[in-house]
Amino acid sequence: MSIKLYSGPLSLFSHKVEIVLREKGLPFEREMVAFNQATGYSPKHPDVLKHNPKGQVPVLVDNELVLFDSTLIIEYLEDAYPMSALMPKDAKLRAQCRLLELKADEVLLPLVVKLMYRTDPPDPDADPVLQQQKEAAGALAEKKIEAIYQQLDQQLTDKDYFIDEFSVADIAMFMTILFTMRLQGPKLTTYSFLSQWYERVKSRHSVKQVAESVAEADRVLSKF
Repeated sequence: MSIKLYSGPLSLFSHKVEIVLREKGLPFEREMVAFNQATGYSPKHPDVLKHNPKGQVPVLVDNELVLFDSTLIIEYLEDAYPMSALMPKDAKLRAQCRLLELKADEVLLPLVVKLMYRTDPPDPDADPVLQQQKEAAGALAEKKIEAIYQQLDQQLTDKDYFIDEFSVADIAMFMTILFTMRLQGPKLTTYSFLSQWYERVKSRHSVKQVAESVAEADRVLSKF
């Protein structure tokens, strides 16, 4: 078995895959793609361009098989390496798990993206009107994020994880909320069940490693 993961220091989707690999105890080689706040992932890594027409990480190579897109990669890993299962077997629960991953990636994350201006490098020539527009969009996004937090908090009432056992749903939602936290978005302090869940997930060894990696990348790459 030879697994290689092309990742990025601040790639939320790559870190999702890393957590899955670590939870399953799968040894893998990680190649970190160059990134900085000014130019992002440009110029693109040649291997990533070769394997992914979108030119994005994560890209997973498992012997001769090459995959991109975190959701597809995770579903493959679940099928190919079923030990330490991260998706329930029951069809309805499995659908709920997928739905929560989708909610994290495609409902919550687009709101979090509105906060990313907060890590932009200082620009003395920045248009103040554009900056005000970004701040207004960020403030509106925060209100919508808080509404989602309230829904998630209710879903976690008296539950350790979203789908009974720790699953892909928890991984996806944790990573999106982690990025909300690093972008100084809404805090979890008023959402007791969600806050307890967040700390519970963060304490897992696989997740702790990724959270520390993100924090280190921020120390090097971000203006915080």
